[in-house]
Amino acid sequence: MPHLISTDLALSATGADRLGFGVPGYAHPLLAPVEWAELTRPGTPLHWAVLNVANGPGSRPDPHCLEAAGRLTNAGVRVLGHVDLAHGTRTFGEIVSDAHRYLDWYKVGGFLLDNCPVEREDLHHVRRATATLEAVLDGGHLVLGHGSHPYPGYAEVADQLVTFSGHWTDYRWSQVAEWTADHPPERFAHFVYGVPRTHLDEAMRIARWQGAGTIFFTDRKGRGPGQSGAFDALPGYWDEIVSRIGPGVSE
Repeated sequence: MPHLISTDLALSATGADRLGFGVPGYAHPLLAPVEWAELTRPGTPLHWAVLNVANGPGSRPDPHCLEAAGRLTNAGVRVLGHVDLAHGTRTFGEIVSDAHRYLDWYKVGGFLLDNCPVEREDLHHVRRATATLEAVLDGGHLVLGHGSHPYPGYAEVADQLVTFSGHWTDYRWSQVAEWTADHPPERFAHFVYGVPRTHLDEAMRIARWQGAGTIFFTDRKGRGPGQSGAFDALPGYWDEIVSRIGPGVSE
């Protein structure tokens, strides 16, 4: 957890003026082979990538996902398993079961706990889950996928918080919670879809101003209402945004 993180485990591509990528989870490797292969390109400022087999680890090991995860791990990229907290409605046993399957089948280096609650009254449930996952990970990385600013106490139970996940039109006018100023940029991540190429610089300025060190921006839009499918593939300007951020070190 944050108070236990050593200098060696800090996100080396982040800082006050350096951004890096957190990939929320591409489509299945059979459907997005180029995307998964691109993540192993040397010099890409990549902090981590999420493996989401079937809104979780699935019911049995998937050889294609195992191959993709292994290729990234061997390239020095930290792979996170996607565990859905369903806004606090999933049981502790379900969460831990998903985590163990990810560890046993795909040897992940951490977890994105997606759809994480944001309210104070749910914090003790999330704290129980993260403490257990921290113990089984033995030094792995935990990200809470709130999608908006949660109660400040959540910052004490995970390595990173996703404090924005949504469309560019909302991101442009979003406001940062004052309490985030007490933490360094490597503690926060922003996922934004529908970002036009012509607004990339503006989007990166917003991320820096709001104190986020990990980002994923894409020009793609979700299927139907919401962001479903928006992050399945590479953004159309992937090469451009990689070159703008500059080379980094994968975690």
